[in-house]
Amino acid sequence: MTHFIDIVFYMKLRFVIILFSTLLFSSGCETIKKKSDEVAEKENERYGQFVGKPVNDLRLELGAPTEDFINELGNEILVYKTKKYGIPCERKFEINTNGVIVGFTSSGCI
Repeated sequence: MTHFIDIVFYMKLRFVIILFSTLLFSSGCETIKKKSDEVAEKENERYGQFVGKPVNDLRLELGAPTEDFINELGNEILVYKTKKYGIPCERKFEINTNGVIVGFTSSGCI
């Protein structure tokens, strides 16, 4: 009979450990997601201000782009690549034919 009680005890202990681990893991993921959302929001606030402004304002602030190309719409794309803590960051600005920034995206920027 004691063997059966030991088995039940270990099953309950295992369940509690799994439940605790799941709760701990999910709360950690929420914290990371919240932090990354805050960083993305700040990134969009800072660089999103260039949208609607002349490309010269961008070049004065950030300097020469890492690369540039013309997209399928005929707009110029300026790409600025950096690294922080070994993590690559890429910011892309879309400039229309009038020299005005019409779009901005970023990827991996922290």
